[in-house]
Amino acid sequence: MDDVSAPGLCCNKPNGGVFIEVRINKEVRDYQESLFFGLSLRQFLFALLAVLVAVGVYFGLRNVVGPGEIGWMCVLAAFPFALGGFFTYNGMTFERFVQAFIRSEFLCPKRLVFRSENFYAKALDHSTIKEALQLD
Repeated sequence: MDDVSAPGLCCNKPNGGVFIEVRINKEVRDYQESLFFGLSLRQFLFALLAVLVAVGVYFGLRNVVGPGEIGWMCVLAAFPFALGGFFTYNGMTFERFVQAFIRSEFLCPKRLVFRSENFYAKALDHSTIKEALQLD
């Protein structure tokens, strides 16, 4: 079998075997398929849920508050649902981020204390150079 040389392929033949390594760019790994209006399925469903919540708040409170205030209430009520579809942090979705935050801050908080260690001073404690460096 002849060596195949193509862009992105690397062929090695150690001990007569063939290993093919395919190099993939980083941005290709983060690819998400868009289904509806350029949104992923998750983003589309959460956007639809946010719209439904905003419409429900509008029709539920339109006789109670004025038209200026109802607009702000619809936006504030729909925001958490829209955030759930579009938020990612270090590869975590909104739900996983909230779970990790609650776990790290409230359920299992750890107080991290920085204590420096001067290894050079410890090394000098056990050497004869310390006496030579002291000035009287």
